[in-house]
Amino acid sequence: MGTRPVTPGGAKVLLVNPNTNQATTNLMAGIAADILRPRGLEVVGLTAAAGPQMILDPDSLAESAHHVQDAVFGYLQGTDAQNVRAVVVAAIGDPGRQALQEALEIPVIGIGQASILSACGAGRSFGMATSTPLLAGSLAALVEEHGCGQWFTGVRLTESAPLVLAADPERQFLELAEAVREASQDDGAESVIIAGGPLSETARRLSRTGMARIVEPVPSACAQVLQDVAPGADAAQGYLSR
Repeated sequence: MGTRPVTPGGAKVLLVNPNTNQATTNLMAGIAADILRPRGLEVVGLTAAAGPQMILDPDSLAESAHHVQDAVFGYLQGTDAQNVRAVVVAAIGDPGRQALQEALEIPVIGIGQASILSACGAGRSFGMATSTPLLAGSLAALVEEHGCGQWFTGVRLTESAPLVLAADPERQFLELAEAVREASQDDGAESVIIAGGPLSETARRLSRTGMARIVEPVPSACAQVLQDVAPGADAAQGYLSR
């Protein structure tokens, strides 16, 4: 497929929130924009049109893959498609990422994928701290998918349920901090992923405490975007036939 020059709208990265919560999209897109905008990449936040406000279990994770694809292909059917350089799937389980990567000519990066590779590095023990117990098995499977199982120390969970913590940011911070402490001190994790897109603000707070090497999923994905994409080069058309 041929390439087209970037039009005056500028090069873009699509950040897709598989949850239907617009506030979460705004949060993650804002974090991504702080990193990518200075490098010449505009972030476009897309929110799933259907599904749960928060992905809490394997069934909702699997269902959201279709909504992610619909959001991306819907945008790419517009006149600005030639400016899209990459897609970020902004849920820790990376729903729909593999199917999108098979269909598109541009990088498709999952925040789960990027954070796992960042945490593991060349062979570093790492764990996860999260508030969604029903997704622990899916997260462990994602670690294995990316060939990092031998360095994975496991998932540490908050005491309270995810929706309870979503309504109380300070409680969320304190409980995730305890989960990080357990992963680091009890499990021996050298790096700890804060596993959840909606946990992005708390992940940023935890990274400033110095209590452990915190891996933030959205910034990890942005780092991968910058590695894969060269702003200023000709943009690919952005998608293949579905």
